[in-house]
Amino acid sequence: MSKIKKIIVFFILLILIAGISVSGLIIAAKRVYPVKYKDSVIKYSTQYGIDPYMVLSVIKAESNFRSTAVSPKKAMGLMQITEDTGKWAAGKMKIEGFEIDDLFEPDTNIRIGCWYLHYLEDQFEDFNNATDDEKIEYVLASYNGGKTNVLRWIKNAEKSENGIFSENITFKETKHYLKKVKGNYDIYKMLYKNI
Repeated sequence: MSKIKKIIVFFILLILIAGISVSGLIIAAKRVYPVKYKDSVIKYSTQYGIDPYMVLSVIKAESNFRSTAVSPKKAMGLMQITEDTGKWAAGKMKIEGFEIDDLFEPDTNIRIGCWYLHYLEDQFEDFNNATDDEKIEYVLASYNGGKTNVLRWIKNAEKSENGIFSENITFKETKHYLKKVKGNYDIYKMLYKNI
């Protein structure tokens, strides 16, 4: 075999090995960042005008796709909805015969979670000329830390030198949650072009 042919074969092998490595990494990443409960995620994210990648990112951060998850604060199911929020949302949504254990049922949990994200989006729709990115931060921070706290953090950001909302969040958990969900979102968008 000529030297040129050996070089060509070497580069072809290198490309094949790299291709296998990249596809192996993508497969491994998809195992860590799965798309579960896709039908419910698509159905309710579409119904309530929520980005489905955001719904998946919230589920990943909240329960890691465990429908039976219960937090130390007694939030339940995939999107970690508390009993009070579940009852209140089910009433607003007119879900007949709602029981607290329904929060462990994936379809119901995703339905209520998407409705609640939409509700929070409406709260910040025309808020202080906020950018779309700021509104998303407000919604996610409210989902985790409560709207009252978010309003206080927004005021603190407006008074601060840097004016950056996320740097004025005083709950360590909410600050971490915001970064986690936004990171999940970027990964989901990269791994799954169309869901």
